[in-house]
Amino acid sequence: MSRHIFLWAVSGVVLASTMAAPARAAAQQRQQTYSFDIPAQDLASALRTFARTSRQQVTFSGAMVRGRKSATVKGNHEASRALDILLSGTGFSVRRADRGVLVLVAPQATRMSAAPVQDTPASLPVDDGADEDANAEILVTGSRIDRAGFSAPTPTTVVSGADLRLGNRPSIAQVLNDLPQFRASTSPVTNFSGTASGSSPADLRGLGSTRTLTLLNGRRFTGAGDLNTVPQALVQRVEVVTGGASAAWGSGAVGGVVNILLNETLDGLTLGATAGVSSRGDAERYGFEGSFGTSFAGGAGHFMIGAQYLDDKGVLDRDSRRNLGSTTLYTNPTGSAHTYVIARDVNYADASIGGLITSGALAGQTFNSDGTLRPFVFGVRKPNDSVMIGGEGTSLRDETALAAPHERINVYARASFEIGDAKLWIDGSYSRMSAQYPFYAESNRNNITVSRDNPFLPQAVRNQLIAAGQTSFRMGRVFEDYGYRTFGYVRDTIDAAIGIDGSFADGKWRYSAYYGHGELGDDRGYLNQKVATNFANAIDVVANPLGGAPICRIALTDPTTACRPLNIFGEGRADPAAVAYAFSNAAHVKNTTKLDTAGVSLRGDPFSLWAGPVSIAVGAEARWESITSSGLDPLSAARAFSTFNFSNLEGAFNVKEGFGEIAVPLLDQDFSKLEFSAAARYSHYSNTGSVWSWKLGLTDRIFDDLLIRVSRSRDIRSGSLSELFTLRSTTRSTIADPVTQSSYEIITYGGGNSMLDPEIGQTTTIGATYSPSFIPGLNLSVDYFDISIKGAIATLGGQDIVSRCFNGNTALCSQIVRGGPNNRVTEVYATFVNLAEYKTHGLDFEASYALPMETISASMPGTLRFRALATYVPSLTTYDGITKIQYVGDVGEAVPFGTPKWRGSLSVAYNDEAFSADARLRYVGGGVWNHLLDIENNAISARTYLDLGAQVKVAGFTLFGSINNVFDRDPPLTTTGQVHYDQMGRYFTAGAKVNF
Repeated sequence: MSRHIFLWAVSGVVLASTMAAPARAAAQQRQQTYSFDIPAQDLASALRTFARTSRQQVTFSGAMVRGRKSATVKGNHEASRALDILLSGTGFSVRRADRGVLVLVAPQATRMSAAPVQDTPASLPVDDGADEDANAEILVTGSRIDRAGFSAPTPTTVVSGADLRLGNRPSIAQVLNDLPQFRASTSPVTNFSGTASGSSPADLRGLGSTRTLTLLNGRRFTGAGDLNTVPQALVQRVEVVTGGASAAWGSGAVGGVVNILLNETLDGLTLGATAGVSSRGDAERYGFEGSFGTSFAGGAGHFMIGAQYLDDKGVLDRDSRRNLGSTTLYTNPTGSAHTYVIARDVNYADASIGGLITSGALAGQTFNSDGTLRPFVFGVRKPNDSVMIGGEGTSLRDETALAAPHERINVYARASFEIGDAKLWIDGSYSRMSAQYPFYAESNRNNITVSRDNPFLPQAVRNQLIAAGQTSFRMGRVFEDYGYRTFGYVRDTIDAAIGIDGSFADGKWRYSAYYGHGELGDDRGYLNQKVATNFANAIDVVANPLGGAPICRIALTDPTTACRPLNIFGEGRADPAAVAYAFSNAAHVKNTTKLDTAGVSLRGDPFSLWAGPVSIAVGAEARWESITSSGLDPLSAARAFSTFNFSNLEGAFNVKEGFGEIAVPLLDQDFSKLEFSAAARYSHYSNTGSVWSWKLGLTDRIFDDLLIRVSRSRDIRSGSLSELFTLRSTTRSTIADPVTQSSYEIITYGGGNSMLDPEIGQTTTIGATYSPSFIPGLNLSVDYFDISIKGAIATLGGQDIVSRCFNGNTALCSQIVRGGPNNRVTEVYATFVNLAEYKTHGLDFEASYALPMETISASMPGTLRFRALATYVPSLTTYDGITKIQYVGDVGEAVPFGTPKWRGSLSVAYNDEAFSADARLRYVGGGVWNHLLDIENNAISARTYLDLGAQVKVAGFTLFGSINNVFDRDPPLTTTGQVHYDQMGRYFTAGAKVNF
């Protein structure tokens, strides 16, 4: 089907080119003249005056025009003629980018490291109040071709400096998550626990962060898995390629590419501070940043450095937000209209902090802090159920965090020096991120057997057991009084690279080469974990035959044992020495990931055809990835902890690649500029062998105003280090069991799979951008995407495995362990596998308009800007060879690939030299929690959020503030971490910057 769409679209492009000629003639008759009065002056000022007079969008680099003078322009002229006069004698020319933007081109094309010059939408015309990044040369990531005027066939969204400031988000990833094409699969809020706690990678289209390739200045870097590592003060803009780009950039670009571009012409010193807090007085955040840049050696060299510090206190109390807390999927009583309900305040009915007796004559009694008994206050509970609604109990979700606290510091530095036609550069960065916070308390739910001869048991309780003829009873205990299990980590990331960019043959050929090395040291530990054997020994208490004092039973046969008897009857009654024996702070491991990259490329125009120069790009790249572990504690190595045991992670692979790309102009007429492009890449992996990726594209620029683009690509992704080599991971979650028709908590053990094959993606994009010359500043675009991935690398969640087994996938049934009197699932094993197929398609929309206020009245300063983005996804399915599941409209947090049909944003911003203000609406469509489950309150309504911001500039000093989620929209009922909807609520940020 995709092939037919592609061929139809290609035919449509050619047909549109042919039929458009008569309209061009009419358009030429309507060309407008303007009255110009621009004296000879510095070129930057002259270009700004030209832009204001003609209402044309112009973009250029301040460094590129520094020291250049313009010619005088006076009288009535068409805009194109006036610009030719203004640039006469300078050697500069202009090209028209995708959305009608005029891009200044130097006599010898300048470029950023590894980032090719391309057409890209520029949302702002140049004016005195425009953002600094609006004056930068536009570079795009969708291709390696760097010929001026080349339009890449792959859709690209640009996040400008102004966009990066919206909402004052604390990391680039969280800025991207506000765009409708992204999903917050991993963030400090959605991943509040576990080994990736606090990290923020980019995830395009919810395909998973491993299918979004993240680059820094056009190259791979070690911090790509956590964009917290990039100092935001140095970022000029972010370019997002929303189609497959493996042929250009290699493995990982199945969903697209995020290219973070730094301000390499940074000049001066900037210092800033920011603080934030929620409307509930929590989630405090404090940050400081600084940046410095300067030229030297007469402008041949440049140095810049930036640093950022952030202390995010997080939110440890989930109960502080409505619809969170101990919300759980709950099984309705037999005979109810629906099997399940998502209920608030679901608590344990088989355990309490003091200890709850669950069998025999004393069942339903809980221990007080003095060891006496009293009736436990139960909530609404089905007979013999392990959970209840209400009551005095606690639950796992009462104890886990809403947002993970973390502290981080980032430093980045870069130096470059031009020697003739070459630029040498070197950069380096360091990031440290750390945290230590309570996770949840250990518990034993209805599985502790207590003998009535236990000497810690009060005599009054023992007498009641004797009277009832009981020799023992079962109980459940939540060990909050022993302290919470605590997770801590320190992540150190270093990255350095050196390279050269240059040209020869009078700039007709350009080359680049680089080498980079990076390391991520992830030092992690779990404190206060229960050691299974020690705990069992410590609660098995008898009276010492030599005096009657409580001792561990094991001491009767092993007098040298370190075991100390543990009193579990009542809160706070345990001997600290016994707790120290039964619980341990030893769990620890350090994983070190290394990435070495190298690349070389050559670009140029070897010959010309009837329609213009044919451009090519060729090159070779290689990378070496490895992960090793050190410091694994002996208890984890022996799997001695009751739940979480670290394991060693050892593995490596390398890949060597060659790529080529060509752009062939087919037609160069005023009414149509038709161009074909193709790219291919050969990759050889040391662990999986060889694989090809490719892309075909066609663009047609009609009357300069309309650009039609079509692309078809074959994209690949090899397994990541964690997907290939992880030995074991542990996750707790609640499932709805279709066999027992009940919901309860399980443990899922995950792991890597060294036999994974590379996944193969097929992507089709068809789109158009329209920038009508009769409405300067207006840009419109729409793009269709169709993505199909064969052999998709994935690990299914516990719920997914149980449901697919029930639906007939018997191979998955072997990964489920059931037991106990009710035949419940106790464990699920979920290693990474190659799924049969993953498919999705949809539409991306974008509209922007920039209105200089002086066009309304000459006395009105500044510019008013509008921007709207939207994504529509009608289908997203996975197929495991047995069952095809549709995930669109499933927006509950426990659905792995769930996505709303619609997401969008609309922003309005005013900017002048002294003041700016912005307002943004973010829309997330609704749906159901999970359409595969019969849930009473399954429906989830759409949410719209309002964000406001403002800043004031006075003589180099800037004050700014923002309010996100102004109306404090509540999240839907959420059991863990919601990836689609805001959970934090109303949030305030304020800060200041000073420029020197």
